[in-house]
Amino acid sequence: MNYEIKLKPKAIKDLENLPLEQSKRVLKKLEKFSINLEGDLKKLTNFTPEYRLRIGDYRVLFEIEENTITVYRIIHRKEAYR
Repeated sequence: MNYEIKLKPKAIKDLENLPLEQSKRVLKKLEKFSINLEGDLKKLTNFTPEYRLRIGDYRVLFEIEENTITVYRIIHRKEAYR
């Protein structure tokens, strides 16, 4: 099942601030992830958004609703859970 990816404005800004190589890597992983939901995925407890996807030192924080993945943030791991 294919999922549609929606980036929130904050996620777009995060993506623009990443180094070019990292942003390409994140986009490639998100595209692959949207097809089959495979990757280093973890459901977070007591945290909103509900899920995180690990891509190297960066974390993609998102929620899944029906066939849509809504990405809220794309940030470095040391800042992800504050």
